[in-house]
Amino acid sequence: MTRHRPARTVSRDCDALVIGSGAGGAVAALELARAGHRTVVLEEGPRTTTAELAASAPAANLRRLYRDAGLTPILGSPVIPYGEGCCVGGSTVVNGGLLWAPPDALLERWAREMGTTDYRADRLAGHLRTVAGLLGAGEQPHGDGNADSRLLADAADALGWRWAAARRAAPGCRHRNRCPTGCPSGAKRSMLVSYLPEAERYGAVIEPGTRAVLLRHDGRTVHRVTALAGPDGRTRVDYRPRTVFLAAGAVGSAVLLRRSGIHPRAAGRAMGFHVNFRLVARFADPVHAGRGTIFTAQLREFENLGIHVMPANLTAGSLAAALAGHGPAVVDGLLADLDRVAVYTVQVRMTGRIAVRQLPGAGRLLRHRITAYDRGLLRYAFARAARLLFRAGAVELFPPCPGVLRSDGAARDFAARADPRGWNLVCVHAMASCPMGHPSLGGMCDQHGRPYGFTNLRLCDASVLPGPSGLSPQGTVMAFAHEIAARYLSSPPQVPTRRHCDSDTTP
Repeated sequence: MTRHRPARTVSRDCDALVIGSGAGGAVAALELARAGHRTVVLEEGPRTTTAELAASAPAANLRRLYRDAGLTPILGSPVIPYGEGCCVGGSTVVNGGLLWAPPDALLERWAREMGTTDYRADRLAGHLRTVAGLLGAGEQPHGDGNADSRLLADAADALGWRWAAARRAAPGCRHRNRCPTGCPSGAKRSMLVSYLPEAERYGAVIEPGTRAVLLRHDGRTVHRVTALAGPDGRTRVDYRPRTVFLAAGAVGSAVLLRRSGIHPRAAGRAMGFHVNFRLVARFADPVHAGRGTIFTAQLREFENLGIHVMPANLTAGSLAAALAGHGPAVVDGLLADLDRVAVYTVQVRMTGRIAVRQLPGAGRLLRHRITAYDRGLLRYAFARAARLLFRAGAVELFPPCPGVLRSDGAARDFAARADPRGWNLVCVHAMASCPMGHPSLGGMCDQHGRPYGFTNLRLCDASVLPGPSGLSPQGTVMAFAHEIAARYLSSPPQVPTRRHCDSDTTP
């Protein structure tokens, strides 16, 4: 295989280089630019607009806005597809806009187990208010639709189980039912339409289609960051920043650190994650689950175990994906009866971990280990979700493997004997690949987000969380990023100024 060398090299100076433009990177970009720092934001993926999202088919947006079209494999038993955004705004462009505050008990547990004593609830409360205010977050009403959410809430009430209205960063949501492939109305306040334009207003420069490939350092200070840009990726850009904020995602940040020889044994060694499985429910009466937003009610009864149950976006394509392995007769029958069908997602926090490995070029290898406890937890989550849905009025339930269940008793029997290693699982939340915490407790970064030993490098994305959050992590990531940026701005490191112009080009 012939390797193409860069056609030219460009050198640029900046005060702050932010690698990644998702929830963490966008926070850093805004705070740094607002403080007057010359800030450049690198994003590997493309930049899109609300008009382009609305004009394109969901399938086209999925291929364009996700890494590997949302099908990055996590090897293991079973192979689990991993979906993450790869575009300006990152995964905030293609998620549901959920903005949960991290539970006080979670932050206290992290402080106790990892030593993150400065990230307790009282310290993060102000940052969470800032995020909620800038994004217009609030409880999502059912609107004209969302019968699947109403059924879930009513069934939970009947069982005496706790549920919560969805808290979303989507003021003025028009219930277009396209959250996972980009909001066509612009109501969802992703980083693409919120933090990043505000950062640009303060002078930040966003460079899409630019992939950071190497952090060049002396073991203490990052002096240069090499990136590849241009339509063919053959323009090499050497950035000379005073400080670097790394926010390339839990996988991307770990891979870049390993490739750069920064804590190569620790970075990505044990990444935390959640898995989702989907249950397809057929009801006796029409529910028209395609009408409405991603969901407006979430079961929280078992959140101490990291289990949440919620409706999922329903389209013909998503239904077919949820029924993978069930055979064409089942798929065709449910598609023909779509008005009486709803799909529910069960999210479960794993105790096992994912190992992240860097391959030559831009390659990465992910391999998971689901523990025996995890398999039992998945079976438990299935049984509880099935009980909820049969109480909601489901007459048939299709599990995440071939088969059909027609009663709560049948679902309990299934859960008792099922092996989740044969289920159709997916992952959209990965975190804690480079966790904050005391080194004696397994931490790789200090409470400033700095990998131990480094002065001008900070992590500020999901990779730095001390562990898997158990709930949608965007609010937690953004609160941590605000605190990390605030700490930097209160006492930025003194890095010697280099005598270079802002931009020069060499052949």
